[in-house]
Amino acid sequence: MSTRLSVVMIAKNAADLLPDCLASVAWADEIVILDSGSTDNTVDVARAAGAKVFVDADWQGYGIQRQRAQGHATGDYVLMLDTDERITPELQQAIQAVLSSPQPGAVYSIARRNYFLGRFMRHSGWYPDRVTRLYERERYQYNDNLVHESLSCDSAQVIPLKGDLLHLFDQCLQADGVQIFIGEESGFEALEECSVVTAPYTVEGQVLGVLGVIGPTRMAYDRVIPVVDVTAKLLAAALNSSNEFGKYRL
Repeated sequence: MSTRLSVVMIAKNAADLLPDCLASVAWADEIVILDSGSTDNTVDVARAAGAKVFVDADWQGYGIQRQRAQGHATGDYVLMLDTDERITPELQQAIQAVLSSPQPGAVYSIARRNYFLGRFMRHSGWYPDRVTRLYERERYQYNDNLVHESLSCDSAQVIPLKGDLLHLFDQCLQADGVQIFIGEESGFEALEECSVVTAPYTVEGQVLGVLGVIGPTRMAYDRVIPVVDVTAKLLAAALNSSNEFGKYRL
């Protein structure tokens, strides 16, 4: 009997991302999607592509939601995937080779190639950015973490696979005027070990200064970018509303 693969995903309002994602794993034995209460047509898109779709809007965190999604799978192995990720042909071949000759108890790590700031990141810890995503369904599952969840497999042998997992890092994190400089990717030698997020603040169209946050090369950009952006806008609004803003000019 051949080893069956279940691709498992959790999703919410991912209708725009799903088609390419699902196309990259159309070769799998089954695709299971647990929707968290989408208000767009995520469910329709997934079903049209042949996925088995379930809905559970009782959100208890990423870890538990992944556990629930895995509970609907029937394959021998699980490939846990996010809707903003795509399997490359080379990675597909590597996964199929595992399924043809699996090693009991082993889990498999995948090199993730992150697309961010208009390019695939190659330095400063952004690549190969290995994640453990392929494993035996009945032996392993994700932990209960609300965020930053991971596969519970501490004693398992981790085998690296060839081929990349393409990750379309959330482009919605970018805001008008916000600039991001990341380690070696920035081209500035002084920033090799850190990253900087900046946003200008203006008064009557004139840039008076720049606010910024400095941190590691892999910051929580989904939190940092909005904070920097909103803070700069609030400062600009305060200066614009002041009759004495002229004293703040450089």
